[in-house]
Order: sequence, then structure tokens, then C-alpha cells
Amino acid sequence: MRCLVTAGPTWEPIDGARRITNFSTGTLGGRLANYLAAEGHEVTLLLGQTAIWNSPVAAVEVAPFSTTASLSALLEARATNTSIAIFHAAAVSDFCVAGAFVKNPEGTLEPVRSGKHSTRAGNLWLELQPTPKIISHLRDWFPNGRIVGWKYEVDCGRPGILAAGASQLMQTRVDHCVLNGPAYGPGFGLLTANLPLEHLRPEQLLPRLAKVAVI
Repeated sequence: MRCLVTAGPTWEPIDGARRITNFSTGTLGGRLANYLAAEGHEVTLLLGQTAIWNSPVAAVEVAPFSTTASLSALLEARATNTSIAIFHAAAVSDFCVAGAFVKNPEGTLEPVRSGKHSTRAGNLWLELQPTPKIISHLRDWFPNGRIVGWKYEVDCGRPGILAAGASQLMQTRVDHCVLNGPAYGPGFGLLTANLPLEHLRPEQLLPRLAKVAVI
């Protein structure tokens, strides 16, 4: 089976020297890609350039991405009507920098336009705007794919992450949603539309997801 896995963080530039990103290491998605390849699947791994994990096996084709737009372009370029399994485990930045500002003596914010914002100007104000939701486009790009999304939450608790995962299934038309993070607690949850929640121990996750690839 053809499998496409995304892993690791995207980043968004503040200026020509600085960026905002997240804590993703790319380990889970990278290990999944290796596992799928060991099971005999044809695997492409889209891996964040700043991911700490970087141990793909030889059978895995690796393509790097940087920003959210970069990852989106790589996915859209691989759009297909044929059967494929998509595992969207990448931690896509929720925000990008729309503008940078400094405050003048009158208290008004003035835009800063420079290749590297100087610290001598004092405090810097950043305007953050939401990035486009890549997962919302996956069904359009891969209409006959088996698509697995991820939902990582910190402080909404188990009921909150279950509701968020159910919303992802409905709104983005993915087939499965993996739940994890402090809000879920130890292990992983696997949500599938109209089926009960599956709770998976860490060692159960990769074998279970590999079964998803069998279409």
C-alpha cells in the first residue's frame, strides 16, 4: 500500500533570522514511517527540517518541509485519486507572524520592516494570525485515501479532547483521529466515526495504525 506520513514541526518566520515553532520532535511520525516500511508498504515521509528525529530506514523516501505553506504545497503536489493511506502526524504551527511592531514615545505601535529586528528598539510586539488548516484540504486532495489525523491537547481534559477529536472527524472528513497529550493522559486514543473510542498503550499504536493502511 502507498503510505504518506507527515512528521515534525513547521515553523514560521519572525524576520530573516528568527522563527516561531513548537515542541514536536518528529519521533512518532518517523517511527511510524519506518514501521510501515518494515511491513512492506511503499512509504513517503514528509519530515520537518527542524525535527530532532532523523533516522529513516533506507526504504522510506524522505522529503523535507519548513513552513506550513511548504508542507501544504508538498501534500497538494502528491494529490491523487488512487488508494493511499495518509498519516498526518506533523505538528503544524497554529499561527504565523502577520506583522512586527515597536511602540513609539506616544504609545502608538509602528510597523517594523527589517531583515533582522534590532533589540535596541526595546520590546517587540508581534501580530499572530491563524495558519490555514492543512487537514481540512486532505480529503479534497486524496478523495479515495484512508486519512488519519492527530489531535494533541494540553489542558481541556479527556472530555474536551474527545469532543475536539469528534469535531475533527466531522469537519475535516478524515477517517480516524489519534488523540494524545496531557489532556488525554497516558497512551493514545483512536477515534473512528460511529465506533467506540479505542484506547491504545504506546506499544500498541504503530501496529494498530499499520492495520489502517490495509485498504
